[in-house]
Amino acid sequence: MKIQQRMAFHFTYQLIFYALLIVALTLIACILYFQNTKNNEFRRNFPVGALQLIAQEASSKDGMIKVSPKWDRFIEEKGMWMQVVNANGDVIYAVNTASHALPSSYSTAQLLDIQETRILEKFAVYTQLNFTFNEPLLYMMGYHNGELDQLISLFNDYGHKGLVQNAAIPQLNQKLRETGSYLQIMDSAGHPVQGVGDEAYVQKTYRSLDILAIQQSPGNYDTNIVTHRDKLSGMSWILYTPNTTGGPLKHPLMDTATRNLFWFVGLILLLAIPLSVWHGNRYGQPLILFAGWFERMRKGQYNEVLTAKDMRKVFRRNGMMRSRYKLYKEVIESFYQMTHQLEQTEKERARLEKSQAEWMSGISHDLRTPLSTIQGYGYMLESLPEEWSQEEMRIMGSTIREKGDYMLELISDFSMIHQLKQGDSIIELREIDLDELVRCSVLKYINDATMSQYPFIYVGEERPLMIQADETWLLRLMDNLLSNAVKHNPPGVSVTVSVGMLNNKAYIRVIDNGQGMDEETLHHLFKRYYRGTNTLESTNGSGLGMSIAKSIVEAHDGEIQVQSKVLQGTKIEILLPC
Repeated sequence: MKIQQRMAFHFTYQLIFYALLIVALTLIACILYFQNTKNNEFRRNFPVGALQLIAQEASSKDGMIKVSPKWDRFIEEKGMWMQVVNANGDVIYAVNTASHALPSSYSTAQLLDIQETRILEKFAVYTQLNFTFNEPLLYMMGYHNGELDQLISLFNDYGHKGLVQNAAIPQLNQKLRETGSYLQIMDSAGHPVQGVGDEAYVQKTYRSLDILAIQQSPGNYDTNIVTHRDKLSGMSWILYTPNTTGGPLKHPLMDTATRNLFWFVGLILLLAIPLSVWHGNRYGQPLILFAGWFERMRKGQYNEVLTAKDMRKVFRRNGMMRSRYKLYKEVIESFYQMTHQLEQTEKERARLEKSQAEWMSGISHDLRTPLSTIQGYGYMLESLPEEWSQEEMRIMGSTIREKGDYMLELISDFSMIHQLKQGDSIIELREIDLDELVRCSVLKYINDATMSQYPFIYVGEERPLMIQADETWLLRLMDNLLSNAVKHNPPGVSVTVSVGMLNNKAYIRVIDNGQGMDEETLHHLFKRYYRGTNTLESTNGSGLGMSIAKSIVEAHDGEIQVQSKVLQGTKIEILLPC
């Protein structure tokens, strides 16, 4: 659950981060684009562009207009002036008008005349009508226009009744051709009546709206146009002059937008390539690391979870995990645990195979000896049975029976060990008196005439010692312990058995003063069934008694401990939960 939550959080915040990054880049690109477009339009369409920007950026408070001081400085530096006129014709804001003696209010006729002629006294005037502040405001910007001054001068020098004098046409034509200019005169109906100068402009066939567009945005075109209207004759003089900073008639905003869009898409792609490479490397490296782990596990190299190179990739010198791998922290830890478990499983499998081999070797060894004896006597009886006396026949039969009994007991003990490994499935716990059970087991040996040479001593409790145990298996436990004490010691060795309480547990102690055991025998005491019995010992018993005893104690969740020294006897202590 922890890694699921962290991975969900990780990829969620990355998705949000990348989305915000793309939005931020898009906003920045849009801001830069519009800023650049605004600046370009401002430069190309000056002063119309400047007037539009001023109208957009102006603010209003209590009927007063406030314009940024930078625009005031800009207008003064350019030698221009600006006025803002309200709906009543009053000037409510003015810049650099003191030295030009301009009106402080305008009549409707004056405003219409300015709007039509775009001239106020000796200034060319651009106007911008704005409705931002709930009522119309007229922004007017005036400046000295060289082309307009030239046109008025030509009108004064060559004009007569609204037309160019015939005698002055050759001189005016030469003068206009030298500057690449063209003068066109139109009547009140808008029909051209006279043209003088460079006729290349005539071939361009400017339409009425083209003329207005060139006047509004001169920076977008390769031609400057100024007009002067003679009120007396109704004739309009139009002067065309070349504009070296402009271009041919086109749609500059659309062209710029398309070009910038391609640049923006290209920039996003360029940013996406390294980001994709980084992202793939960040999440691909751990997968490559895991693939290396799987390959080593396939080869059984469980002890090498990480190579030295991988360790440097995953961990810093101070032992901390690098940030790129922290997302897979639990996965890496699980790999370590899994490889450790697989290594332990592999060792356990090897141990079990070795134990199985030893087990089979022990069984075959233990069964081969009595079977060889039985087989030998069988051959002897089969070949010449009439040559053997009754006593010899009795001895042969007795030996065959003993060897058969030994084999049956051996097989029974192996089966019993297998059953005890099943644990609780064969153990039936019920409340029993441990003191009474052990006392009865000792009495059986005391009353056995064949055990008269071995004195048994029992030390019990004055009152019952109740525990939860399986009576049948505990009787077998006591039988194994007592029979081993007799079997492996010479006559005359005393055996002391006692029961009692120790640290809230019931104990059984079996102590003898016999031959004892060396360290090697003591170390392998409970593992003899893996190696089989010693062939030099008597075949009375399977030699698996202590292995069975240990399995019975462990099936009861108890402990068994053995202390012994050569020629100093043996002490066996069993602790059982009450």
